[in-house]
Amino acid sequence: MVSFTSLPAADPLSVGGLVDYIKALLEEDSQLRRVWVVGEVSSANSHSKGLFFNLTDLDNKATISCVAWRSQFAKMNDLPKVGEQVMVLGTVKVYPQRSSYQITVWQVLPTGDGLKALRLRQLKQRLEAEGLFDPQYKRPLPTLPRTIAVVSSPQAAAWGDIQRSLGHHHPGLHILFSPAIVQGDSAPDSIAAALDRVAQDGRAEVVILARGGGASEDLDCFDDERVVRAVADCPIPVVTGIGHQRDESLADLAADLCAHTPTAAALAAVPALADLEAAHQQRQARLQTVVTETLALAQDDLQTLGQRLQRLRIDQRLEQQQAKMSQLQGRLTYAVQGELRRATDRCQALRAHLMTLDPDTVIRRGYALVKDEAGHLVTQADHLSPGQVLQIQLAQGQVTAQVMATEPQR
Repeated sequence: MVSFTSLPAADPLSVGGLVDYIKALLEEDSQLRRVWVVGEVSSANSHSKGLFFNLTDLDNKATISCVAWRSQFAKMNDLPKVGEQVMVLGTVKVYPQRSSYQITVWQVLPTGDGLKALRLRQLKQRLEAEGLFDPQYKRPLPTLPRTIAVVSSPQAAAWGDIQRSLGHHHPGLHILFSPAIVQGDSAPDSIAAALDRVAQDGRAEVVILARGGGASEDLDCFDDERVVRAVADCPIPVVTGIGHQRDESLADLAADLCAHTPTAAALAAVPALADLEAAHQQRQARLQTVVTETLALAQDDLQTLGQRLQRLRIDQRLEQQQAKMSQLQGRLTYAVQGELRRATDRCQALRAHLMTLDPDTVIRRGYALVKDEAGHLVTQADHLSPGQVLQIQLAQGQVTAQVMATEPQR
């Protein structure tokens, strides 16, 4: 072991020497060799060698790393779970390669739900009761957006991943970047302000809220009520890509679509240009097939009709119809002529009958027509008186006579 008590204060130390000194101070401290620590499990990562987790003190905003080696699992009463308040027994170890320290845990005793988990559960229940997570309020993403907004940190790897993914997935897309702090106490207000900028700008058709993976504590801002309400109130559909397949944050639940990772969010926000081209080609091929099949069916129908026309011998049918029309024309002529003859005969009979009734004809047979002074026909002798002048119409000529006497009919 390196001793520093004999070194002058002004002598420089190597990095290794300083780390060794810190390691000696911590690991040889009797209180740190066997220490009980109470805290809330804020994150846990299972590994083939053991379980790596963080204990957090919410009141003092302090976090310490812990590891429980797999060989120790059988001796433990329980394994730490995220959100639980636990008391662990272990020793503080220093790792020179990373200049970090952590607790090597021998025993874990649960003490109930942690304050952080309780607060998160209460907030989730309250927001859920307000309908912020209701699926019926989720808006569909635009089919083919032309402008996408991204809310993330300009220094984050997520922003670079999204740019590369969109450039490969759908080149030529217009991307608006609204920078935000995505970790720490100032992150909630920064994220809410970034979403509001996108909404005020009005050009984006969908917005991606993204952050790469990290410790659970680094992602706490996405469970903040201010961020959740900003996501729910955003007038533009929101896609979240937060972390690496971790449990859903409250912001994920409020978003219109949760894609878990920044790359997945970029791929979900807009369809691949290659897929659109392939779909267009498929539709074009289907249309060409339908047109070809329809044309082939029409040609078959035309050929069938042509064959039917050939079998019908339209010229013979036309000759038959013409012969039939000639027959009908002859019958019609004969019928008209017969009717005309009968009408002529009737006219002659009527003319003969009228001739017998004609007064001139009667007169020509020797009869006379007698009229009084007024021109009225005289048919009865008792209607006349002596001395009355009469006009007598003969077959040839007219005679004026005077009544000498009348003799009534006996």
